[in-house]
Amino acid sequence: MKEKNKLISAFEQFGRSFLLPVSVLPGAGIIKGIGTAFTNENTLEMFPALGNDIFQFIMKLFIVLGDTAFNNLPIIFAVGVAVGLAKREKGSAALSGLLGFIVLHYILNFLLTTTGRLVDTAGLDKVEAKLALADAMQTKVLGIQTMDLSVFGGIIVGITVYFVHKWAVKQELPTVIGFFSGPRFVPIVTMIVMTFVATAVFFVWPTVQMGISALSLVILKSGPIGTFLYGLIERALLPFGLHHGLNWPVRTTELGGSWIIDGQHVVGTVNAYIASLADSSITSIDPAITRFNGGKFVYFMFGLSGAAYAMYKTATPEKRKMAGSLLFAAAATSFLTGITEPIEFTFLFVAPMLYAVHAVLAGSALFVMHMLGAGVATPTGHGFINLVIYGVLQGPKTHWWLVFLVGIPYFFIYYFVFKFMIIKFNFKTPGREDIDEVRLATKAEARRKYGLKVQSVGKEEPAKEMATTSEPTSDKPLSKKEKTHQQAIGLIEAHGGPENIVDVNACITRLRIDVKDKALVEKDTIINKYEAMGFAENGMQMQSIYGAYANVLKMEIQDILGIGE
Repeated sequence: MKEKNKLISAFEQFGRSFLLPVSVLPGAGIIKGIGTAFTNENTLEMFPALGNDIFQFIMKLFIVLGDTAFNNLPIIFAVGVAVGLAKREKGSAALSGLLGFIVLHYILNFLLTTTGRLVDTAGLDKVEAKLALADAMQTKVLGIQTMDLSVFGGIIVGITVYFVHKWAVKQELPTVIGFFSGPRFVPIVTMIVMTFVATAVFFVWPTVQMGISALSLVILKSGPIGTFLYGLIERALLPFGLHHGLNWPVRTTELGGSWIIDGQHVVGTVNAYIASLADSSITSIDPAITRFNGGKFVYFMFGLSGAAYAMYKTATPEKRKMAGSLLFAAAATSFLTGITEPIEFTFLFVAPMLYAVHAVLAGSALFVMHMLGAGVATPTGHGFINLVIYGVLQGPKTHWWLVFLVGIPYFFIYYFVFKFMIIKFNFKTPGREDIDEVRLATKAEARRKYGLKVQSVGKEEPAKEMATTSEPTSDKPLSKKEKTHQQAIGLIEAHGGPENIVDVNACITRLRIDVKDKALVEKDTIINKYEAMGFAENGMQMQSIYGAYANVLKMEIQDILGIGE
């Protein structure tokens, strides 16, 4: 059991390491989405004024900026995964990730050339050259002709650098070469290790590639039933924090599928979707590209809102107002931004049967959207804001209106199913508790109740003393910067003070603070006084949900404590 828990924790940590490189995609996608929205032929036909040369120049520049990220995902993953996994000296990990990636592809180019397997594209036009490279499973990366590892190449480098960094950063070299000890030693060892890794990849990857292609073919041929199972399993993994490990390989690697779009070989559903938006010759996006994605708009925006409304309607009259304020705020967050945890973990905590039904309904939403030929998707965040950017503004090729045609019935399906089950089985959803308090459950409570194991965080040296207090010294209204500073000080105190804090970090929506003694953490103060939208525990890691503001608070707290990532 202990080994199993270690495996789950390692998989969870690996999945979370994707968050840093993946966080680039929404911003890049929005920039490119705006550019493609205002340069596509349908938009220009409806609004001829947008054909202004200066405006079109700016929009085309947006497309180039977006392509900069999407065309270089492998190197972004190499650096991002290395940094995401490293516990300290992240700058050294980042440099080593970049260097390791370059070494990997230079060595592969050398081996392909030496063995006579390097494809000669001389005399071929651009499209023919790309097709010739694709047939031989080769590509060009940073101008280097090499094996086509797609994002897997970056992940391999990131993981390799993590293990090299973990060992090399602690090594103390003899005095004569002592300058190269510690963080400076990591890039040197990385170059050597990546030479052997690249050689192994050269011999092993063709077999691995065939396996991936075969698995990809199975997934694609599984049809709508496979789409349903994917949606069900993805929701089932969410309570364990393992869903990232399922989502991102499908979205960014050949496991999600492989397509030829505008003469280019594109792998991964997100990459294929962005490429399809940019290709003016495509009038209807292939639903095979969006099958694991489009249905999420349905239950993120409408389904969970129906569940929230059912919980509100079944609350006792005296608690309904309080329950409504919590549930409707959580539903609005899910509808607009796609942050679903406050609602999902609430009914997981009080009634796992409700969550099981939700997982089935989520899978069915993906199934229905796939069957109807929906072609709308997003890199991340399946809320209304992203639907407008990645769907509505892209014109009819996405069939974005299906989200509403399917979503509205799903609102009522969730509402009636949840209402029936809550009343039938007397589930203690918010407003029906036997105590006076009305609240949403946290991820930690839900996991703890059902014995779900999560990763514990190792301990490091305590932070240095904090020479400031959390009380403002003046009645003058605080500026935004001052308010952030005071909030950061208050959060430090609410986590037991500087001496109780081991590490401070953040993901896309959560402030993550590792502590020594979680009994000193004042959860209610963090939520009620310091405006967290939710709170969760993961071992000794305290997670406060602040949305995009989490990263701002992280940096402010690090500055106050005098610590780095």
